[in-house]
Amino acid sequence: MKSARQPVHTPLRPLAALRGACLALVLGIIPPGAALASWHGVNMRGTAPPLRFTMVDADLGHVVTARNFRGKVVMLYLGYTHCPDVCPLTLQRVAAVLGRLGPARHDVRLLFVTVDPARDSLAELKQYTAAFAPEIVGLRGNSDQITRLAKRYRLAFSAVPETASHPYEVTHASAIYVFDRAGRARLLEASLASQTPDIAGTAADLRQLLAARGGGALSWLDRAP
Repeated sequence: MKSARQPVHTPLRPLAALRGACLALVLGIIPPGAALASWHGVNMRGTAPPLRFTMVDADLGHVVTARNFRGKVVMLYLGYTHCPDVCPLTLQRVAAVLGRLGPARHDVRLLFVTVDPARDSLAELKQYTAAFAPEIVGLRGNSDQITRLAKRYRLAFSAVPETASHPYEVTHASAIYVFDRAGRARLLEASLASQTPDIAGTAADLRQLLAARGGGALSWLDRAP
């Protein structure tokens, strides 16, 4: 599997950097107040739409939507069961994060959405996610449903079937979105798939979201279609 490509960073001149930062802030590329927030992940409040999807839950065997997970702190991750490295490593680290939460872990769900439904059956998804933690739920959709979800949260992926001249190839983003109990996008956790995973920091972020029991109504910033 190919790892998600990292953006090329080109240093800017001081004035150009200031202009670029201001423009990025206006366009919503840099989350407002992200640098000031007491989070270990990137603050996504108001810059990403609320959780929305329709797929089949591998554990239940029937269609579920985001509403089925209201009241839980939800982590969203794209992957596939045949992934040789990044997916199992990331899920192992998620399990370690959950282990730090104690009984509160039962109010957290990680939604593992397969980007390879042609090979990942519901039975395979169920068996795969169960190997890491009971709070990890496998979701399977058709290509349109997966594409809509990926575009909604700007998570790139591709699945290219094997041909005579090319092996089966799957690529996907490795970051994890985190949503609060009301389904609002709150954080982007990227460290769990990196060489320096912040297990303690991610657990601290989840504790903060878990402590905010009052979901409340979605603000206009959280009502993106």
